[in-house]
Amino acid sequence: MHLLVVEDDARLVRLLKRLLSQDRHVVETASTAAEALEIATSSIELDAIVLDIGLPDRSGFEVARRLRKDGCQVPILMLTARDAVSDRVEGLDAGADDYLVKPFAYEELLARLRALGRRPPARKYVRLAAGPIALDEAKRRVTVDGHSVDLSQREFSILECLLRRPGQVLTRDQLLDYAWPYGVALTPNTVEAYIHLLRDKLGPAADRVETVRGVGYRLRED
Repeated sequence: MHLLVVEDDARLVRLLKRLLSQDRHVVETASTAAEALEIATSSIELDAIVLDIGLPDRSGFEVARRLRKDGCQVPILMLTARDAVSDRVEGLDAGADDYLVKPFAYEELLARLRALGRRPPARKYVRLAAGPIALDEAKRRVTVDGHSVDLSQREFSILECLLRRPGQVLTRDQLLDYAWPYGVALTPNTVEAYIHLLRDKLGPAADRVETVRGVGYRLRED
């Protein structure tokens, strides 16, 4: 795999680069968010990004959000010394595909990278629309009547799922499976909470996201 390791701990970077190189991975390194963004958006084809949260110039959360906003779909494994559920949720909402809490075993890091490598390649980018709502996958951009709407990673994924099946009733489990990584612990009201946030941000188009009582949600077609 061709990897980008983003970590400001020089000793840990040297260790990871040596171990990963011995396992026949090609490793790029960055110690700041600026360096990480420059490499990740260059012509280098990466298979995964190992991204630390605590960087000197900006957080790993911000780096992940920026990459996803710019259309980068390279899998992100986030490293964090924080093991609170809220921090993990923030990382996933920022666009991370998986997370690993420090200190970690090198064997687990390898296993998680292999799991990311087994995922199917990203879908071909499309533009989805329903009435005034438009979603551009490549730019990770949503507009309502031409005006940009700032959505979190999970809000974006839920809307994308609904837009891909306009008029179809989707259960809460279907939305959870689409918008969250497998194995993440979620409360029964998670989908309801994100639908509420999504409607608030869609403004005048909020009524297009309809609740089907006792079943789930659907996006109303014209």
